[in-house]
Amino acid sequence: MSDTTTARAAAQGRELDPVTFEVLKNAFATSVDLMSEQILRTCYSFVIYARDFSSALCDAQGNTVMQGSQDLAAHVGTLHFQCKAVLEEFGSDINPGDVFAVNCPYMGGTHLNDVSFIRPIFADGELIAFAQNKGHWADIGGNVPGSFDVNATTHFSEGLRITPLRVWRGGELIADVAKLLVSNTRSPDISLGDLHAQAEATGVCEREMHRLVGKYGKHDVVEALQEVQDYVERIVRTRVAELPDGTWTTRDYIDFDPAHGEGLVPVQVRLTIAGDQVSYDLSGSAAAVASFLNAGYGTAFSGIIAGTKTFFPDVPLNSGFYNAIDVDIGPEGTVVNAGWPHAVTGFCSGPYEKIMNAGFELWSRIVPERAMACSYNLEYLLIGGHDARTAERDYFMWYDWMAGGWGGRSDRDGSGATSPIFGVGLAVQPLEGQERLNPVLTTAHELITDSAGPGRNRGGSGVRKGGTLTDCHKTVMSYCCDRARSVTWGIEGGLPSIPHGVWMNENTPEERFLGSVFAGVSVESGDTFGRPSAGGGGYGDPLERDPSQVLEDVVDGYVSVERAQRDYGVVVHAVDPEIDHYELDQAATELARDEIRRNRKAWLQADPEDVAARYRSGELSMLDLVRQYGVVVDWGTGELFPTTTRQFRKMLAHRTAQHWI
Repeated sequence: MSDTTTARAAAQGRELDPVTFEVLKNAFATSVDLMSEQILRTCYSFVIYARDFSSALCDAQGNTVMQGSQDLAAHVGTLHFQCKAVLEEFGSDINPGDVFAVNCPYMGGTHLNDVSFIRPIFADGELIAFAQNKGHWADIGGNVPGSFDVNATTHFSEGLRITPLRVWRGGELIADVAKLLVSNTRSPDISLGDLHAQAEATGVCEREMHRLVGKYGKHDVVEALQEVQDYVERIVRTRVAELPDGTWTTRDYIDFDPAHGEGLVPVQVRLTIAGDQVSYDLSGSAAAVASFLNAGYGTAFSGIIAGTKTFFPDVPLNSGFYNAIDVDIGPEGTVVNAGWPHAVTGFCSGPYEKIMNAGFELWSRIVPERAMACSYNLEYLLIGGHDARTAERDYFMWYDWMAGGWGGRSDRDGSGATSPIFGVGLAVQPLEGQERLNPVLTTAHELITDSAGPGRNRGGSGVRKGGTLTDCHKTVMSYCCDRARSVTWGIEGGLPSIPHGVWMNENTPEERFLGSVFAGVSVESGDTFGRPSAGGGGYGDPLERDPSQVLEDVVDGYVSVERAQRDYGVVVHAVDPEIDHYELDQAATELARDEIRRNRKAWLQADPEDVAARYRSGELSMLDLVRQYGVVVDWGTGELFPTTTRQFRKMLAHRTAQHWI
């Protein structure tokens, strides 16, 4: 290295020359992605195969150095906590060839289904790093198949909690420990296969790190592990220092707390920028709810990190990023920091994405050119029982999530039928594979007309998926979602999307709305079900959307003729729908928009009881209530939720109506 290069590196707090640093930084990324490729090719679980997993390389102190390029956002802010938990538990009793398992959400993990395998990496007898793979086991025990029990109030109902546990010692599997773990699941053979696959994936990273040590030397590799973190922290602090100082606060909501009846549950996020420091405060959030829709401190922290990272898309993510952000989760016992033994399996549909979307709104004020409205809520539908297609009636576990719409942007429409913000790497599961493995036939999988939140730039479209149970025995259904009441919202004058929820046996005498959270509902062969994912919320006043764009949306099937007029004030005539021939009526559009401008704020003041009665009579639709009147009811019975409606209207006034001219 030249004297000039040495001086420049020293001035930046670095020992490595820029070329070696860059090579090792990218080699670390490769070592993690190799883990991902390994697990994809060797996992037993269809869920993990659909990319419900993450990998990481951590340094000897457990700090994250590199994450996988398609890792789940919900995992990324938790992996270092779990690595540190192993260090705290075992101290100096960590040796080459050991592999540890952990899934404890009270030690910074996510939920019990997400099982991490952590392998220490040694060079010349010195611990230099850890390799980690976290994968979602489709079942981890508990009250219901899939382990998603909305009625759970403690983790004892949710499944097997694994505090840091040695599963391999010196390269030898501790067979009785492995058997104990998998025997607590409903599919022990699959769980055992995933256990081996995940552990071997960490071995791939270990071999790659040994190769790097052999080529560059232990000192340079260890130095690079630290410098990669320092590099990210410098970038983030430099970017933040260019932004205005200030404090911004907002709230998003969980639908309700079963212990307190109807009424939205606030998740409050306060963001402060002072110089080069970003600080968050979640202490204004509600108390933990009496269901599994709580978060532990690890997932709340991860929601903050993932929401922030969305506005710094080109910056690598590791503990250097975390060091530039101060997070006050608030006292234990809240919905964002529930603590032991509160149930937290539903964190993903509960506080996590609420924290992320609240962060989107706050950063949209600070960096308006990257602004984005609310995105649809992650949802899981789980059906488990005995497969009557086989003589042995084997146990099956149908575990499904859907794509949906992201929020409208300041400069474009939102992405439609997209993976959730929970983890954009999640793949839509192949329907053919699901049907081969489970007695569930998919009958519909299509974009939903009018699901995109109206706005100057509309949200992306949601998706509807329907199915029929075929040959099943002693089977139950559970659903983990939210936003049947805290409907996906717009900003800067934009309107909401549509409510989530599952319908059983639609258009039959047995039709019923099960809602967006339930567990252990008995189902039989021949039962049908359907569920929508919401679209994204709209950005900007929908009356400012170019009528020609609305016409194109009608032609493309994103917007119906009726909602074009009711939401956008755009009058479209269907000349010949079979050949997508529609015409815009400009004069009628001007009149319709004038009428909406005169009346829309008054609509939000209409008597909620009267609006609910008109819904029950069929005069008003679900979208009329959500978008025009700000009224929330039980979508099955039409019963008014008065407290929820007051809160929902207040939210609409803040995010939407105040921006209308």
